[in-house]
Amino acid sequence: MSGIRFGIDRLLDDAALRAPLAGKRLGLLAHPASMTADWRHSLDALAATPGLRVTAAFGPQHGLRGDKQDNMVESADFLDPALGIPVFSLYGEVRRPTDAMLAHCDALLVDLQDLGCRIYTFITTLRYVLEECGRLGKAVWVLDRPNPAGRPVEGLALRAGWESFVGAGPMPMRHGLTMGEMARWFVREFRIDVELVTVPMQGWAPETAPGYGWPLGERSWVNPSPNAPNLSMARAYAGTVMLEGTTLSEGRGTTRPLEVFGAPDLDAAAVSRKMAALAPDWLAGCRLRECWFEPTFHKHVGKLCHGLQVHLDDPAYDHARFRPWRLQALAFKAIRALRPDYPLWRDFPYEYERDRLAIDLINGGPLLREWVDDPAAAPGDLEAASSARAAATSGLRAAYNC
Repeated sequence: MSGIRFGIDRLLDDAALRAPLAGKRLGLLAHPASMTADWRHSLDALAATPGLRVTAAFGPQHGLRGDKQDNMVESADFLDPALGIPVFSLYGEVRRPTDAMLAHCDALLVDLQDLGCRIYTFITTLRYVLEECGRLGKAVWVLDRPNPAGRPVEGLALRAGWESFVGAGPMPMRHGLTMGEMARWFVREFRIDVELVTVPMQGWAPETAPGYGWPLGERSWVNPSPNAPNLSMARAYAGTVMLEGTTLSEGRGTTRPLEVFGAPDLDAAAVSRKMAALAPDWLAGCRLRECWFEPTFHKHVGKLCHGLQVHLDDPAYDHARFRPWRLQALAFKAIRALRPDYPLWRDFPYEYERDRLAIDLINGGPLLREWVDDPAAAPGDLEAASSARAAATSGLRAAYNC
């Protein structure tokens, strides 16, 4: 992978490309990872570009500047101290941009680094932006960035009726799309009447080692959200995010969030052995290491947890064989097999939903939980169900390529 150029950099470098924006009032939806190749935040870079007039900014979950460390903590609107423009939160009192917010701009630019997982809420925010801008006749420009999880597709597709803020449409958990491709898919899937312009990357090679989606050696990793600290987390996230729907710690409050899992009453060594006994092939492409950790906040704060860490940064990593969703599902199955009465599923309000279990919202339906809890259900049963559902949507990438 060499010479990659993100959408934001192409827009800034090419006067002809950005010419349609001249004279328009522009809004920008961005977050901390919205950085240019020359290390400026996209908001600052666009505001300094001759001929462009930035009049508003929008922040998704965790905020424009990444102000909220923990999960599901809302952000407030504020006035940007340097530019003097309003910054509106799309994870606070509202999650859709309001008419009053969009009255500040004629076109909205979207420059968000995604993780390639359906549950990452920036995807849902993108859909909401497309719908509301379309309703008001505002153009949306998506400045594309890499999918750091690469092109593999995995997991259960969201079932009809299970839409939520962590499930914006019938895509698999690990969808294989970039944000620009996702925008195109939303427009066609939901027949959104909006003027959509995508500015694709140049030089992205998602099948190329060692990054397989992320341009290692060319661009530094900047956290798109506070607990997304590195490429290993991005690779594991389509599986480890399911831990949010359990009583197990996902490592929030440690230095390896969403790469480790455990609990004070867990026998991690026994879990690892059981996983290998149940489905040894599902452990391929990574290393699992027994570990101990003590979260400084969130679940099991201040308690010593016994757990496992998923390692994805040495020669054992196999991009084609590693399947994070089924790996984490196997861990749940092993825990249930070892301790049938273990209180695994966490019942709590999750991303503005109060009536459905978080684990089901995360998976877009109850199938994963039912498989884990059914003593007679074998790994092959989940493999067949998830493969069929992933195959049904894997063609989207070709159909909606930027």
